[in-house]
Amino acid sequence: MRYLDSMATKKTATKKTTTKKTTTKTTTKTATKKTAPPPTSSEPDLAAQFEQRFAAIGGWRGAMLSRLRGLIMSAAAGIVEERKWVKPSNPHGVPTYSHSGLLMTLEVYQAYVKMTFAQGSKINDPAGIFNASLLGLRRAIDLRQGAVVEAVALQDLVRAAVALNVAKQQG
Repeated sequence: MRYLDSMATKKTATKKTTTKKTTTKTTTKTATKKTAPPPTSSEPDLAAQFEQRFAAIGGWRGAMLSRLRGLIMSAAAGIVEERKWVKPSNPHGVPTYSHSGLLMTLEVYQAYVKMTFAQGSKINDPAGIFNASLLGLRRAIDLRQGAVVEAVALQDLVRAAVALNVAKQQG
């Protein structure tokens, strides 16, 4: 996981008091803003964590998540895999994939696996594999048991999402 660089913010409060001799006394207080801890080198390999998690899910959903992860990571160089939105109700977080900005997320549900492209509406989908969340900016692919993943079409979508993010970042 990535953490924001921690920066301490200092606030200075000045209090002046006057006595008969007209002397001035100044008091300074410093406050520090708490930030996320810096990353540690002892954090286990995230890729291995995802693969272990997918294996623990098991069945067709675990196999599908593992296959999708492999297709995403091999689609374009420089894709960064992260885990976001870790919370008590979802202690494993959500696998996310970024390159010059968020590309997509992978989520698992009881009846299907969902792959959501953050800016899917701006990506050309000639194979027509987007089949969910078709309103708004996002587009998703819901994959149910027995679904066949069109690897070439899926990787084309990933590359198109990367190209979109790179173009936005360049100007």
